[in-house]
Amino acid sequence: MPIIAAIQMVSGPSVAENLAAAADLLAQAAVSGAQLAVLPENFALMGQRGSDKLVVREVEGGGPIQTFLSEQAVRHRLWLVGGTIPLQTTGNEARARAACLLFNDQGQQAARYDKVHLFDVQIVGSAERYAESDTIAPGDHYELTETPLGRLGMAECYDLRFPEQFRALAEQGMEIMTLPAAFTTTTGQAHWEILLRARAIENQCYFIAAAQCGRHADGRETHGDSLIIDPWGTILGRQPWGPGVVLAEFSRKRLESIRQQFPVLRHRVSLLRIGSDQS
Repeated sequence: MPIIAAIQMVSGPSVAENLAAAADLLAQAAVSGAQLAVLPENFALMGQRGSDKLVVREVEGGGPIQTFLSEQAVRHRLWLVGGTIPLQTTGNEARARAACLLFNDQGQQAARYDKVHLFDVQIVGSAERYAESDTIAPGDHYELTETPLGRLGMAECYDLRFPEQFRALAEQGMEIMTLPAAFTTTTGQAHWEILLRARAIENQCYFIAAAQCGRHADGRETHGDSLIIDPWGTILGRQPWGPGVVLAEFSRKRLESIRQQFPVLRHRVSLLRIGSDQS
């Protein structure tokens, strides 16, 4: 059966060092037979401040980070979800897109998803505050792509809290879901595994969640615990802490069996109003 992989990293403020670390981990995944690998959110840069990403943002189709992803996909003959990288917006906007790029095993860009839901929150019970919209412009569409393993959906980090995004992809035939992330320690401890397993169960899909882990240059601490989950919600592999590779088998037979025996996607009913008609 095909092997799928989630890459966990502790990225810092040096793009060169981060790419070298990613290359080592992708090589480990490839040696183990991975045909699809997912890098974490901000794999190429976790800077000292949010604006650091604007310095390294690239134009789609060219730049050292995109070249790296393309070369890695070819070298290891795998489909590669390139975490997220900052790409330039149109016009003169002083923000970037948090772009998740999918490269095929020929090194060609096969899909692009720009993060739709931005992390603008004050963490409950904490002094932590985040404002992604200061430096990131939101995307305006979801993304679903045909791959040799199946129909692959793409989301990023905070998107996990919006089930309608995943259900929309499932209604279009999504079978594998990828989620590069950099969940905070606080929110990760509370919700990470619960939400991931829920999204996999309710949409009956394989879920590959690749996370950042550890303390970063800006003082932020990320949760880690990269996971691969099957359509029944079973955790097939995990990396609780530190950099590493999570590997699991992708079984089309199991996916189809679960969907046939427990056809919740076919049973879904959409109602147009709330409340009953008592008249």
